Amino acid sequence: MADQEEVAVGHRYTSTGDLPGHRARGEILRATHERYRHVVDGQVSRVYPSLERARPEHFGLGLVGVSGSTQEVGDSRVEFTIMSVAKPFAFALAAQAVGIDTVIERVGVDATGLPFNSAYAVERTVDGRTNPMVNAGAIATTSLFTGTSLDERWEGLAEGLSRFAGHELDLDQDVLACARETNFRNRALAMLLRELSALDEDPLTAVELYTRQSCLQVTAVDLAVMGATLADGGVNPLTGVRVVDAEVARATLVVMTVAGLYETSGDWLMRVGIPGKSGIGGGIVAVSPGKGALGSFSPPLDREGNSVRGQLAARAMSYELGLDLLASEPVVPQVSP
Repeated sequence: MADQEEVAVGHRYTSTGDLPGHRARGEILRATHERYRHVVDGQVSRVYPSLERARPEHFGLGLVGVSGSTQEVGDSRVEFTIMSVAKPFAFALAAQAVGIDTVIERVGVDATGLPFNSAYAVERTVDGRTNPMVNAGAIATTSLFTGTSLDERWEGLAEGLSRFAGHELDLDQDVLACARETNFRNRALAMLLRELSALDEDPLTAVELYTRQSCLQVTAVDLAVMGATLADGGVNPLTGVRVVDAEVARATLVVMTVAGLYETSGDWLMRVGIPGKSGIGGGIVAVSPGKGALGSFSPPLDREGNSVRGQLAARAMSYELGLDLLASEPVVPQVSP
């Protein structure tokens, strides 16, 4: 049977396309920002006191194409903590270091259908596998970074995430301090993972690495650059530096599609049609392979913890810029004279 035959490996043909022209992109970006900047739905995150101080009126958009073209509007250079938006990029770096199959076999890839911090998602399997986009799976992913000390491992992880952004990313020390004081749930998840042999190290060390990656400071433009790096097969379109291999970039977009917005990932895929990842800091990154990426920042979140304005902007721009991977039009047959 065909599915039992070995497939010859050769050149991979990819589905790519062009974004609209520079002027059209800019007009769509500005119109989208104007359309949604007065939306008042949602509430800022109350997970940490530092996040509660976010200004709800902040709203910034950044759009970066694989050519390196960058456009932005609003509060696109306001820094905020990356939070869970770091997860796909940490996955990519881990997969680059130890191999895609190794990470998937250790962490899992399927959606849990449960909240992002669910302990049951870990306990219901014999090996604690979830997926890299939920907290337990992200902690397991981060634990795969090697080094002779915690600081050496952190330096490697932070340097890799900075290469995605194209410049050095700094830690938000206030949010980090709050997270360290209150991350009891993540510590419990790590303990469960260790009990099930899904971690090979001290659970608290794994949580510390995960907490640090979540507290890096980024902007909407940074997220767009990081997403565009995945869209460009792992090459940062601004610096020209290859951050990860093309196959790793593809695998990262797969895990984002599966669970990038947790239980609402199906709704996101239906409405936006491209891989995305959100975070309680108010950021969202949405990636259209071969074209580019949208980064957004708006602190008010819906009940699931996703930026309200960021989702609205992604839906509108995916439609108007032709980012949706699943949208197509019938080919009009050419009639011979």
